[in-house]
Amino acid sequence: MSFLATLRLAAQALLRNRVRSILTMLGIIIGVAAVIVTIAIGVGARDAVQSQIDALGSNLLIVLPGSLNQSGVRTGNGGASTLTPADGLAIAKLPAVAAVSPAVNVRAQVVAGGNNWSTTVTGVAPTYPFVRKWSIASGSFFTDADVSSAAKVCVLGTTVVQNLFPDGGSPVGQTVLIRNVPFTVIGTLVSKGQSGVGQDQDDTVLIPYTAALQRMTGQTSVGTLMVSATDASQTDTVQNEVTGLLEQRHRIVAGQPDDFQIRNLQDIAATASQTGTILEYLLAGIASISLLVGGIGIMNIMLVSVTERTREIGLRMAVGARSSAILRQFLIEAIVLATTGGALGALIGSLATVGVARLAGWATAIPPTSVALAIGFSAMVGVFFGYAPARKAAGLDPIEALRFE
Repeated sequence: MSFLATLRLAAQALLRNRVRSILTMLGIIIGVAAVIVTIAIGVGARDAVQSQIDALGSNLLIVLPGSLNQSGVRTGNGGASTLTPADGLAIAKLPAVAAVSPAVNVRAQVVAGGNNWSTTVTGVAPTYPFVRKWSIASGSFFTDADVSSAAKVCVLGTTVVQNLFPDGGSPVGQTVLIRNVPFTVIGTLVSKGQSGVGQDQDDTVLIPYTAALQRMTGQTSVGTLMVSATDASQTDTVQNEVTGLLEQRHRIVAGQPDDFQIRNLQDIAATASQTGTILEYLLAGIASISLLVGGIGIMNIMLVSVTERTREIGLRMAVGARSSAILRQFLIEAIVLATTGGALGALIGSLATVGVARLAGWATAIPPTSVALAIGFSAMVGVFFGYAPARKAAGLDPIEALRFE
């Protein structure tokens, strides 16, 4: 008997007991749907974390002030004011560094016309949009000449624009007062939304870092150096090179603690990705238990089917059917039950994933490979749990089977 003929007989046998077949597939359907939903939530969460980290900057390393020991008293991180623009210029010359921008943050009241807004004013370099992967919405960004002259120019974030210019007019060319110092608006930034910790990234005003040092803080040190590596694979190399360079520039003796700290966002991304992957596998493993329960249900029903169809099996053997044909038929019935349940479960799981994303607002993503693997695993469950009943059917004695009542 050909494979197609065997498949047709298996389908007819299952259709004769539609309700029982559907109930048998229910465990597989629930299991596969649960696997799809859990994997989609896990992958979506991992991708969301990665996108938030990527939005912080291009292959970004953040150099922060470290701790100082003053008369036995340690100041804690941020207490050392040793990072300077010159450090940033030296770092920019390293071969694997694409760009560097210092950052000087101050909190200030910004006034425009009859409106005012308290926001974060950040002094940066012209390389800042590249380092932070932040595009200009209108106007332009300041130049190296503006930095050299400590020009009183600024670029506004979306939140600041909305609060200082609520009438919707273009702020480019307008004058705003930052701590009573007039700055000319030369551009606006594309909206970035909230960061991963809920901070409004658009609530900012960018000015040349030299203007921030001279007109806002009166200091010579900067709060942060943002370093962009040429490639994500180079971040560890850049981190080691920056560490060695700053230790040399700051005259830090071997064995002494550094007066700076470096945060590698790729390490943070890798940790977040690893955590998400572990959670994804854990949830998928729990959901896979439903598949095993469904497989046990298939084996139970197939054993009942063999008992009910004992005379049919004996009659087929009596007219010349081989044991291999009987084995193949019952095995195909189990596989059809499992794969059909798997396909329905994948469909229901995909619909449930869309529902979760819309109702809960969670980020979800369904990898096509996970759907294929779930259905393939369902087929394996059918083979594994269907083999014993099929073997039992193929091993029946034709004479005893014909006598069965």
